[in-house]
Amino acid sequence: MTRLQNHELMVDMEDFEGNKKFALYSSFKVDAECDGYMLHVSGFNNKGGAGDSLASHNGQKFSTFDKDQDKWNENNCAKRYLGAFWYNNCHHTNPNGVYLWGADKTYYAIGVEWYFWKGFDYSLKSISMKIRPAK
Repeated sequence: MTRLQNHELMVDMEDFEGNKKFALYSSFKVDAECDGYMLHVSGFNNKGGAGDSLASHNGQKFSTFDKDQDKWNENNCAKRYLGAFWYNNCHHTNPNGVYLWGADKTYYAIGVEWYFWKGFDYSLKSISMKIRPAK
């Protein structure tokens, strides 16, 4: 869907206090299955104030519990952080993580997180990734 044409990406998010932030990227592509669904994301724009939690995920293959394609040699990021994503070693965002209802210091980095906004101990109320063809 995205590998033949460049797309823009907007990531919208909200915390449990009703605060909303977003991150914009001018370039977003995902490679084919034979290439591990590798992510290509760049052109970050911080107008939305969320910070760039996708930079470390750029160039990574998509990892799941049963398909470990991350760069963590000792373990599987998807298993350790209870999600599935373009993990590196391991993440600054975990949008497919566990829905934990906000701040929770009893669990480390397994929530629905955007590190450069809320850190590793706050699970967001919502997060959505929206794409459109780049102009």
